[in-house]
Amino acid sequence: GVIPDIVTIGKPMGNGHPMAGVITTRAVAERYRLNRPEYFNTYGGNPVSMAVGLAVLDVFLRELQQLKEKYECVGDVRGFGLFIGIEFVKDRDTRAPDEKTAVAVKSEMYKNRIIVSTEGRHNNIIKLKPPMTFDKKNVVHFMKHFDRAIATVAGQ
Repeated sequence: GVIPDIVTIGKPMGNGHPMAGVITTRAVAERYRLNRPEYFNTYGGNPVSMAVGLAVLDVFLRELQQLKEKYECVGDVRGFGLFIGIEFVKDRDTRAPDEKTAVAVKSEMYKNRIIVSTEGRHNNIIKLKPPMTFDKKNVVHFMKHFDRAIATVAGQ
């Protein structure tokens, strides 16, 4: 079990616009902040890259929120960055968990060769962890199949 202090990721995270990221511990980040080196990277914090990445993420989250409005069985859509959970419920008012629907939607996604997993104490949350290279085309493809899977399971 090695736990790294710094992890670099370099994939086209922004719909074909090249981006990269650095993940580090709070201690390393604080040391960097205190030392304030004159040079780190010519592209570090590129506002265009950040805007592109956020735009792709915004489209994906907006599309998922629309499913919440469309289907009563979708109780909530929440997450942070590309780590997103879609909660399935039997009743939105009581928030009663619906494992059966979540598992059935997951199975429908598998039929389309899209891997998602169910999580949570009641196994009623579909967890999404798309790759960093997830772009607008992938959002459209995923949403088409996810919408169809929910409609199939929900009988709509």
